[in-house]
Amino acid sequence: MGYRLNKKLSDLVPYDPIMGSYRIRLDANESCFDLSDEMKERITERIRKVDFNRYPDCLASEPVRAFADLYSLSPDIVTAGNGSDELISIITSCFFESGDTLVTVSNDFSMYGFYAQLYELEVKTYQKEEDLTISPEKLIEFCRANNAKGLVFSNPCNPTSLGLCREDVRKIIESLDSCLVILDEAYMDFWDQSLLDEVTNYDNLIILKTCSKAIGLAAVRFGFAVANKTITTALRAAKSPYNSDSVAQVIVSEVLSQKEYLAEKRDIIVSETGKLYSSIVSLNEKYNCFEKVYEPCTNFVFIKTGEYQAIYEYLLENSIAIRKFNGFLRITAGTPDENAEVTETLERYFKK
Repeated sequence: MGYRLNKKLSDLVPYDPIMGSYRIRLDANESCFDLSDEMKERITERIRKVDFNRYPDCLASEPVRAFADLYSLSPDIVTAGNGSDELISIITSCFFESGDTLVTVSNDFSMYGFYAQLYELEVKTYQKEEDLTISPEKLIEFCRANNAKGLVFSNPCNPTSLGLCREDVRKIIESLDSCLVILDEAYMDFWDQSLLDEVTNYDNLIILKTCSKAIGLAAVRFGFAVANKTITTALRAAKSPYNSDSVAQVIVSEVLSQKEYLAEKRDIIVSETGKLYSSIVSLNEKYNCFEKVYEPCTNFVFIKTGEYQAIYEYLLENSIAIRKFNGFLRITAGTPDENAEVTETLERYFKK
């Protein structure tokens, strides 16, 4: 008998994003802003000075300092990763043992459960309320009833666009003192309920941040984990020594140092998300076409509709890519022109 894949790999299929070329891409929650030509020039000049025959800084010290300065943190509690995905993979594989229970919530980012199952953890999924919110009390009880060693969720949530206030998140962390809470704040730059400045108050908390959303560096693959010094030391020891390359480190440190630029682009994205939400609400009031449009605290709008498949396909036919889920649509805020076109295209769909 020849070699066979083990059970946990045999049924896996590669990640399958939307393929093809579309005029408007509003499917991946990326920033709608590319870097300016001036910033690209500065980055290019710095890359010319990179010693390509040398390994990168294993701690990514420069981007870590830039990140810490941007968020008013100590660099000593920050770990750099090859995107948040790598950090999720490290945490699920190294901070838990085979058979431990990790609690996820539904609906949420699918990669939490994917990595947990890959590393042979027992995944228990807490079902949100009918309105897609989380009850802190019910989630705490669910974790206790399942003897959870870990809890992971995004706040604000991808894909629902909804968020838990600081007080509710504190209650969850403090009530589960023997459970490691992994709090993914990928979209918190668009809201004001972050716990980053409180992370060292807890010995059971890791906060994840990404450069792929408000920072606008989805192409670079860079993320950060923030935790107390004990957890940070363990994370740095468990990760691959050279997990972020020198070119990426140059790009990230340069962009993170541009505080005014980042604040300006973030504010525009927040404004445009609000306008897109208002336009879709107006469309719904006019045509009664959606079951619910959720008010976002992210850079995208989440919509409940039984016509999700037909709407999704109609937009693709008009060269507009959005994201579909079973019974829902997710539309990332784009530029003003892109948002106007997607709204006009939706109106044409409902007029017909």
